Amino acid sequence: MAENTDYAGAINAVIWPGFLGTTVPEWLEAELRRGLAGVVLFANNIDPGDPEQLPALCRRIRKLNPHAIIGVDEEGGTVTRLEAATGSSVPGAAELGRIDRQDITTDVGATLGRRAQQAGINLLLAPVADVNTNPRNPVIGIRSFGSEPDLVARHTAAMTRGIQSAGVGACAKHFPGHGDTVTDSHVDLPRVDLGLVELQAAHIPPFAAAIEAGTTAIMTAHIVVPELGDLPATLNPKAIGMLRELGFEGLVITDALDMGAVRHTYGSGEGAVLAMLAGTDLLCVGSPANDGGTADHEDYLEVFKALETALLSGRLPLERLLEAGRRKAAFASWTQEAHDDGGPVGLDAIPSALQTNGDVRLPDGEVTVIDLRDHINMAAGVMPDVFSAALAEYRTVQYRKAVDAGTGIPPSSSVVAIVDRAEEGSAQRAALAALIQERPDAVCINAGLPVNLDLPVVNCFGASRPAAAAAASELLGGTGTT
Repeated sequence: MAENTDYAGAINAVIWPGFLGTTVPEWLEAELRRGLAGVVLFANNIDPGDPEQLPALCRRIRKLNPHAIIGVDEEGGTVTRLEAATGSSVPGAAELGRIDRQDITTDVGATLGRRAQQAGINLLLAPVADVNTNPRNPVIGIRSFGSEPDLVARHTAAMTRGIQSAGVGACAKHFPGHGDTVTDSHVDLPRVDLGLVELQAAHIPPFAAAIEAGTTAIMTAHIVVPELGDLPATLNPKAIGMLRELGFEGLVITDALDMGAVRHTYGSGEGAVLAMLAGTDLLCVGSPANDGGTADHEDYLEVFKALETALLSGRLPLERLLEAGRRKAAFASWTQEAHDDGGPVGLDAIPSALQTNGDVRLPDGEVTVIDLRDHINMAAGVMPDVFSAALAEYRTVQYRKAVDAGTGIPPSSSVVAIVDRAEEGSAQRAALAALIQERPDAVCINAGLPVNLDLPVVNCFGASRPAAAAAASELLGGTGTT
């Protein structure tokens, strides 16, 4: 437990940590009783084999603090916590942007919102409002609705309305736009070399659309915009000021303070102080399970003690904490009054988002799937292979990782390679080229954004179960389109 202080309640009201395990640890129980803002859930907090576990966990948290914000990093598609064991049953943002029907995006948002609401969660960290203007972006990519601000704005608003129609708060992210970066902020601090005029034209419209649609929360980005100064947006008063100038009066949430962009530069504690001084309202401490971490309590304490020290020294005005706490309380009140509007949701006839180039049809017989994806996306975490699972419903499937990609594959077995970042110069591109040398008849499933590949390919725009089912249909007899 943090040290006893008269300010403990005001400090706790702005801290939003993750934790380890599927039950509430002792330290978290104590801090929830002392007014901790709530918790953000990740896959390690959810037992997929026990449908009662998550609702019971949320009930326990709410009993300890009836005003707790219980959030989950659930975007659908590739980034899912609620369906981390099986893959998401709804399309992700890039799929929805390619389909480009706002009614479908709204229905997907309502589905995610209802799924969260039924579990006891009252805030979804979605939609992604970033415009993916840089094809080399390592962390946004298929998490974005697309590369055009108008398209992204339409679907950001549609998703926001859908989520909140279920009585769950939406959180547009990552302001002022993470789409033009080439650095993953989970690892290091990205810089966006755009002038403010260009930034406002290309990256701000989706956030304005989210505000117009009534979003309850907006999450900041750990990115440096030089015209705003050297501080990343999460810690930058000018960036938060830009957001407030758009007319947003709701909850400003930091991206996770345990991410490398902040932890490796300022430290999570100092980052928390700077974020509060900048005008944010809720400090997301992040997932202690990242990189195999085990320090959930220690991560919380680092932030608490830094805020306490800044408060007692006069560096951080008490009124700034209280202002943030009032916004947190206003959000909690909104969620207690909000309810599912009961509107119909139609997900039975969503069009395919696939783009198929060349003849990808496989002959009869066994299929060897070779997974050339060479990294774990920190935003998504460890994911199941939905593509092999979809193919295995119809064929015998052998699954291999890249390390033993080309050895001992029976000549009679068809070969399907899976990639998600196979741009020129990438390790996946090199591995794919080596595989083609051994098996020139191989076809490819691309779970990322389309790139030019010299072989038949199904571009899926993500790794959802709907994308995998559509890809399996194409490979096993559907007609390809160019």
